[in-house]
Order: sequence, then structure tokens, then C-alpha cells
Amino acid sequence: MSWGGELRATVALAWPLVLTQLAQFSLQTTDVIMMGWLGRDYLAAGSLASALLHPLLLLGIGSLTAVAPMVAQAIGARDYTSVRRTARQGIWVSALLAIIVMTILYQAETIFISLGQIEQTSAMAQSYLNFAALGLFPAMGFIALRGLVTAHSETKVVLIVTIGSFFVNALGNYTLMFGNFGFPRLELAGAGISTSVVNTFVFVALLIFVGRGKTYRAYQVFARFWKPDWPRFLEMLRIGVPIGLMIMVEVGLFSAATVLMGWLGNDELAAHTVALQCAAIAFMVPLGLSQATTIRTGLAYGRKSLEGIRVAGWVSIVMGTSFMALTCLLFLTIPNSLIRLFLDPANPQNATPHLLAVSYLAYAGLFQLFDGLQAMTAGTLRGLGDTSGPMIIAILGYWACGLPTSYYFGFILDWQGEGIWLGLAMGLAVTGVALLIRFNSRERFGLLKFKH
Repeated sequence: MSWGGELRATVALAWPLVLTQLAQFSLQTTDVIMMGWLGRDYLAAGSLASALLHPLLLLGIGSLTAVAPMVAQAIGARDYTSVRRTARQGIWVSALLAIIVMTILYQAETIFISLGQIEQTSAMAQSYLNFAALGLFPAMGFIALRGLVTAHSETKVVLIVTIGSFFVNALGNYTLMFGNFGFPRLELAGAGISTSVVNTFVFVALLIFVGRGKTYRAYQVFARFWKPDWPRFLEMLRIGVPIGLMIMVEVGLFSAATVLMGWLGNDELAAHTVALQCAAIAFMVPLGLSQATTIRTGLAYGRKSLEGIRVAGWVSIVMGTSFMALTCLLFLTIPNSLIRLFLDPANPQNATPHLLAVSYLAYAGLFQLFDGLQAMTAGTLRGLGDTSGPMIIAILGYWACGLPTSYYFGFILDWQGEGIWLGLAMGLAVTGVALLIRFNSRERFGLLKFKH
């Protein structure tokens, strides 16, 4: 396919995925905004809860991301039996990972206190996680089904379901967090309940679509569902867990930074939450685009097309980094307008967090290009079935470089929050460049496991 043809095909596949990521992340954004309405301490507690929940959740979600490239490669190779086996075992893996993560989340308060966090803030964070943990299995099951649907390029239904979930979440938060419509005021616990309800809603909706959809009837995905398929189950873990670990170590870097911010105080923690939320919203575009990249590269790999792999990868890399250049410009030029969405500057309690968030956003702008680069190159490598190498690169880039640098700048040099954010930028830069080198040298690294 020509460069122009690949660009059009990628955009057609990607735009519903990008909007889906934005709609899905709007759930978290809504939570953060409404926690901010409750007050600074609630926002700090919610940030602390997210620092534990999101890396673990993304370990599961990332592991289940393997469904999409595995199904795409099977479709490219016309191996339709593998499509059914992969989709079915995706649900099995969802159940296993949900049980593991729930066990950890119910010990959150003890974990936070052992890490030097404020006891009251830790207890408030636990009240959210107690109920949010109940929605882990449907959240992960949704990702497994989304991989099946996305590999068939039927991405619009995922978008519609996710948009619907935004309204369910907003209504649930407004009702349960603040005690409206005759319900009790549950504050952070109400946000946790709403999160679980939303995750159940999207999973059931996609379950019905796959069960009744014309495209999927021939696969008989749910026939003899409880029959074990251990070879495919273990293959999914082999391919998926490195993806999940790679995503977790990146998000874990930001979670570790949140813990470091908690050592500085609730003002720094609240400001960090706002800046991180803005950066994460921007990241949803290359993240959605990277999912399309994985599908496009996986299809080319299934066809054993060297040129298709090259063109699909580079088209997406250019698109993702170009978009992040725009968000970098926004963060550097209009930070106050963005921060006002989360913190009311008229509230005297928010004066210090607001000023801190402005400085943190400047550093967030600096790492936008590298964040987009690592997302796009990771997506291309997943399409080739390469997951272990990127995982090792991510561990070294984020944890051997990013976190020690954040600690050194933040506490040894006493640059505090700005030093922590500078370390985050350096970790992303090292990882993004290393992944780009790996994709560009894919044949030398033996990533193309077919004769050509």
C-alpha cells in the first residue's frame, strides 16, 4: 500500500479508537473534577488511590491488549479457528488477572501508610478502592472483547458504548458522591461504586454485541466457553503479560512520582494530579492511534509484507509525534486555562496548588514528543508480536533512569516537584528513542519471524 493509502487506512481505523480513548479517559477526568469539587484533601486521596489502581489495572488491560494483534495476525493468515480461541481465552485471562489485582487493592491503606503517606489520606483512598475493585473483571473483559471487535475494524460500536459510559459515570458520581436525588452522600466511596457500575455497563454492552453480531456468529466465541484451552491461555500470557508489564512500569513511574509528591504535601500532590491529568488526556490520542498501528502492522505481518510493516509503522510514528508537538505548544502557552478546569483559582486553598501546577505543566509539555514516540513505536512492535524486548527497554528507561533521576533532582538537589517532573521527562525520552531504534532495526533484531 502507498504512503497515502496507508495514511487513509490508519486514520479510518484510528479515529474511533482515539475518540474511544478520550471518552474512556473522560471517566477518570470526571472523577478528578468532582473530587476537586469535594476539596483538596479528597483530590489528594483520589490521586493516591489512582497511583495504586491504575498501574495494576493497566497491567491487566495491557496484557489483554494481546488479543488485538493475535486476532489481526490470525485474520491476515485466514486462521479463523485461532480467532475464536484467542477471544475466548481473553475472557479467561481477564478473570485471573482481576482476582490478583483485587487482592492487592484491598490492602491499599496498609501499603500507603508503609510508604509514608498521611494516614487520613490513605484511609480516604481505601474507601474508594474498596468499591472500585469490584469492577475489575468487567473492565478487563471489555478490553478482551474490544480487541476482537477492533481487529475486525468495527471500532464505532466501541466508541458508542464508551460515550454512553461517560453519561453513566457522570450521573453516578453526581448522585452518589454528593448525595443527590435522595441518595446518601458517599463521597469517594460513591465514586468507587460509580466506577464499578460503568465497567459492568461497557462489558455487558459489548458482550451482547459480540454474541448477536453477524460478523462473530461463525466464530462461536461463547460455545463451550468453560472448556479449558491451556495452550492458547498460556500463549496469551506469554505475549500479553510483557505488554501489560511495559504499560505498568510506565504508569508505575508516574505513580511512584505521585508517592514522592505525597512526601512533599497535599498542595504538591493536588497540583501533580492536575498536571498529570492534562498530560494523560493528551496521551489518549497517540494511545488510540497506537492501537490502530498494532492492527495495521499485525495485518501486514500476517501477510508477510515487509513494505506493509515499514509503511504502517512510520506513518503512525509521524502522526503520533506531530500531534504531541501541538499539545506541547498548548501546555507551554495556555497553562492557566487548562488548570482552571480542575482547580477554582478563586478558592484561597487552591492558590498554591494552582501555581505549582503551572510549573509542572511546563515540564509535561517538554516530554510530550517522547511520550508520543514511545506509544507509537511500542504499537508497531506489538503488531510484530515483539513484547519482551520493549518491556525490558521500558523497565530500564523508566525505573533505572526516570525514577532515580526524579528522586535525585527532587530531593537531593531540592528542586522538589519540578525536579520530579524533570526526571519523568528524561525517563520517557530514553525509552522512546530506544524503542524507535528497535523498530528501525527490526530485521537485525530478528523480529520478522518469516521467510522473505
